[in-house]
Amino acid sequence: MNKLFLVGLLCYLGIVPLRSQDQKFKVVGIGFYNVENLYDTEDDPLIDDAEFLPDGLRAWTEERYREKLANMAYVISQIALDETKTGLSVIGLAEIENRKVLEDLVKEPALASRNYRIVHYDSPDNRGVDVALLYNPSHFKYLESRAIPFYDNKELSSRATRDILYVKGLLEDDTIHITVNHWPSRRGGEEITAPLRNHGAKHNRKLYDELRKTDPDVKFIMMGDLNDDPVNESITRHLRAKSSPKKLNKGDLFNPFYDFYNRGMGSNAYRDGWSLFDQIIISEGLVNKNKPGYYFLKGNVFNKKFLIQPSGQYKGYPFRTFSGDTYQGGYSDHFPSYIILVKPVAEP
Repeated sequence: MNKLFLVGLLCYLGIVPLRSQDQKFKVVGIGFYNVENLYDTEDDPLIDDAEFLPDGLRAWTEERYREKLANMAYVISQIALDETKTGLSVIGLAEIENRKVLEDLVKEPALASRNYRIVHYDSPDNRGVDVALLYNPSHFKYLESRAIPFYDNKELSSRATRDILYVKGLLEDDTIHITVNHWPSRRGGEEITAPLRNHGAKHNRKLYDELRKTDPDVKFIMMGDLNDDPVNESITRHLRAKSSPKKLNKGDLFNPFYDFYNRGMGSNAYRDGWSLFDQIIISEGLVNKNKPGYYFLKGNVFNKKFLIQPSGQYKGYPFRTFSGDTYQGGYSDHFPSYIILVKPVAEP
């Protein structure tokens, strides 16, 4: 068989040579994307969706909704294609209104062939936005899931927000535990709202520590729009995520996006400043190459040129659906983030 053809075939299957001695690896992409207000056009009396209706402030017509779906599907279809032709095996989403918009999204032509399945629960958020997970059943076997209420005490529960989504599944023989997060925003001031995001970090750390009691090498992935940067106390103090794989001890968490932030890269912009709120944080069990199964290779912010505002006041920012209340037909006010996991292929 022609060697060039063989390499191309292996890449298509998600099996690529990553070393000079041609050791082959299976490659899996796992991502996260805040899709910026993916609402349908129907009025839901249980939530505040008035601005995203045909006669609402943003004139959210069926035509605009369909364009938004196509745009989101195209972005998701392109993430991680530089590393594997199968694209993302798993992706967490934020700012989706309900299951209907997810069902419409996965039917879009750009995604239909991947046959993505949906994990979703309605959250108590006042605007009705939830988090969700899509997975390719050819790569990821769903085992169980649940919604974790964000607030568990009366002091904080007056501010309704998104639940945390927990999903357990299999990547071949690897049991993977995933949480999808959309922590409370900084509206009202970063300092005054910091305890809310700290609360989200504590939830994830508690879950991770519980999982480690039964499996010290548990493979845990926490993803989301955290509304905090990798250097904020929610991440460093309460989640206790380390900035470098070289600093990891048994049971630590590693934040691959700390280095991107330290180099000035962001996933969202506001008032002439970049933030990196969209992060994917992993357990030491996914960093250790000496353990069997999949392990972490790299992370990235997906900021291809077509996702960037080409001109005007916000040139260079993420090319979003609305600029204020003016429709511009872009994508989202966030760039997606993703990680690549690899697993050596045993030689025949």
